[in-house]
Amino acid sequence: MVGLILVRKPVAWTSHDVVAFLRRVLGERRIGHFGTLDPLATGLLLAAVGPATRLFPYFGEYDKTYAARIRLGYATETYDGEGSPTSDECRELPSRDRIEAALRLFEGEIDQLPPPYSAKKHMGKPLYAYARKSQEVERRPSRVTIKAISLRSYDPPFAEAEVTCSSGTYIRSLAHDLGLNLGCGAYLAGLVRTRIGPYRIEDSREPEEIRALRESGETANFLIPFEELLPERPSARLDDEEAAAVRNGRQVRPASIRDGSGALSPATAPGGQILRLFGPDGRFAALARPAENPGFWAPVVVFP
Repeated sequence: MVGLILVRKPVAWTSHDVVAFLRRVLGERRIGHFGTLDPLATGLLLAAVGPATRLFPYFGEYDKTYAARIRLGYATETYDGEGSPTSDECRELPSRDRIEAALRLFEGEIDQLPPPYSAKKHMGKPLYAYARKSQEVERRPSRVTIKAISLRSYDPPFAEAEVTCSSGTYIRSLAHDLGLNLGCGAYLAGLVRTRIGPYRIEDSREPEEIRALRESGETANFLIPFEELLPERPSARLDDEEAAAVRNGRQVRPASIRDGSGALSPATAPGGQILRLFGPDGRFAALARPAENPGFWAPVVVFP
């Protein structure tokens, strides 16, 4: 069993809980997840089975979309509803226009501090390990990109926002920083991840649905085949000799490649591009990058 599963993570489950559940249900040990969700968050979690886990570094280029429920009026120590308030409650909440204007300030590239209660590492230990002992440590900002952010509804003290952002963005920090900007404090009261790259929550399955489909032998109804992953990247079909060469780490020069839309083009080597290589039987053979020799591709990840 090799491929990708779109899981709809329930509230109170950790991302590791999802992986442990899938390992039991599917009888597979090599399962990993991409894009950790906090226990209070729900929504789309990508779980890979078998060699598909080796594609996760390339999934990191995907944007993510969230539906965020933000509670205005005070901040918390954890930046979400589980933490204690860090100030008295502000009774004078901002108008919808002020919130929309403040949200626009976050669009584009920003430097973002991780929450003190997060898995971000400091000297080899997660930040939450220091926070739980009330130890102050330096939190270094990360450069993230907010592709789009908009206010969907406002029913004081709750604001519903939709955020599309780069991998590595903390929506809890975004909610906290919004409260600072507005001067009233805020924390993340709820979060649903609705999209990761081409994958959407509408196509995901709840854990018990996956269990039922597995027991009835309908694996194809929840497992995206390995060969269909990274569909936006160009691909090339190799003959037997080329497939054997690439699986041994040698460069190849396919006659033509298909772009993300399926159109054929000459096997040129655009800078920075990653090419999916398939054997004559249609099996995923490798990921490759342009070699120094024009038209040749060097494997970077090989699948047996």
